[in-house]
Amino acid sequence: MSDQPRQPRRKPAPAGAGGKQAKPYRRPQKDPVRMLAFEVLRAVDERDAYANLVLPPLLRKARQDENFQARDAALATELVYGTLRRQGTYDAVIKACIDRPLREVDPPVLDVLSLGAHQLLGTRIPTHAAVSASVELARVVLGDGRAKFVNAVLRKIAAHDLDAWLERVAPPYEDDAEEHLAVYHSHPRWVVSALWDSLGGGRAGIEDLLEADNERPEVTLVARPGRSTPEELLEAVGEDSALPGRWSPYAVRMAEGGEPGALEAVREGRAGVQDEGSQLVAMALAAVPVEGRDERWLDGCAGPGGKAALLAALAAQRGAFLLASEKQPHRARLVERSLAGNPGPYQVIAADGTRPAWLPGSFDRVLMDVPCSGLGALRRRPEARWRRRPEDLEGFAPLQRGLLREALSAVRVGGIVGYATCSPHLAETRVVVDDVLKGRGAGASPVSAELIDARPFMSGVPALGDGPDVQLWPHLHGTDAMYLALLRRTA
Repeated sequence: MSDQPRQPRRKPAPAGAGGKQAKPYRRPQKDPVRMLAFEVLRAVDERDAYANLVLPPLLRKARQDENFQARDAALATELVYGTLRRQGTYDAVIKACIDRPLREVDPPVLDVLSLGAHQLLGTRIPTHAAVSASVELARVVLGDGRAKFVNAVLRKIAAHDLDAWLERVAPPYEDDAEEHLAVYHSHPRWVVSALWDSLGGGRAGIEDLLEADNERPEVTLVARPGRSTPEELLEAVGEDSALPGRWSPYAVRMAEGGEPGALEAVREGRAGVQDEGSQLVAMALAAVPVEGRDERWLDGCAGPGGKAALLAALAAQRGAFLLASEKQPHRARLVERSLAGNPGPYQVIAADGTRPAWLPGSFDRVLMDVPCSGLGALRRRPEARWRRRPEDLEGFAPLQRGLLREALSAVRVGGIVGYATCSPHLAETRVVVDDVLKGRGAGASPVSAELIDARPFMSGVPALGDGPDVQLWPHLHGTDAMYLALLRRTA
């Protein structure tokens, strides 16, 4: 007879309805992919973080587990960005499936529901897998009680596909065009209205633009002149995974994705990640002829350093000096890192462009890429569309006008100023330039400068409009919606 103590007999589980035994409790299982995606969404909501800054370190940490594969990283990335891009549409669908106002749903619950909605309506994940995985996530992060609510809502969502839901939750285009487009293409109504005003034209153009905002952008590299070549980058990325830029001779597109930081030229600062629209802005400023001296260039809002690095490389080829100024010290350090190793003379300073640390008329060329709403980069930062408000533009307006006025003061007579924004909103583009030239605003006076046609300095780029300024578009040019006005100081 064994001398081991006798194990107590387990009590049978209580009978449920119909005499069936209740299922024993099962601990929820953590899914690392969905947990990671949920963590990013919470950071975006709670800390106003940007997904493109939060996601990469979490992926690097996850890859330390040998069981976390490349396909897991790809799925986590799709869940994060897909959910953020389609948030407006999914909110409308979720709202139709619950019996309370959306604002009364706890934000973590709403994040789990949105992740589940994206899997059901925006991916090819089978319905049963999408629901079960989302409910399991809810059990882990919310508890069993709220997981039941998530399960009930997701089963309602699963009853229809995305097209059917859009027919149900969006008003007809004929009744309310802006709200229809806002729900169908997941943009706030005010953003739809602003983009439509800037773009002009009919329904087809605005729908193409909104659709482009919801597409995953390619990673674009820049081979900094004199330090790297597109051929080097094409070879490093691989012929099957890279394409030449559409418009910039220095651009290479990582068509199959990948990790830019793994490339030697990027690690050494000889190349970088830079949207092709941003490259075109810097190149256009450098291409405008100036009479006489062409020795001193200024990037007056240089952070985080992409345009400054390209300008520094272009300036070095002509023996010109670049001063890169950035107000925020931590961003100035990023500029220093981007310019490190540039062969030509340069200096990076932390200074406020509206209170310049230089004398008037000191420079031959000035780039002022001003702080703005960022509505031109919604492909890369989809959360920005939900974070911005119309009143934010009123806050940017005095700063944008002040920076442009100081840029025109900093350049010598005959020199060139490039006013740039990563926004197509008219209040941040043409209205700013027009107000500064005409001296509108409290205490302002007209500026002695003239607009010059920027289009010839983006050679080969189509659909640049009537000029003299240039507005790039994601759906027309495959770039961020960069704006550029070129001005020559006349007195």
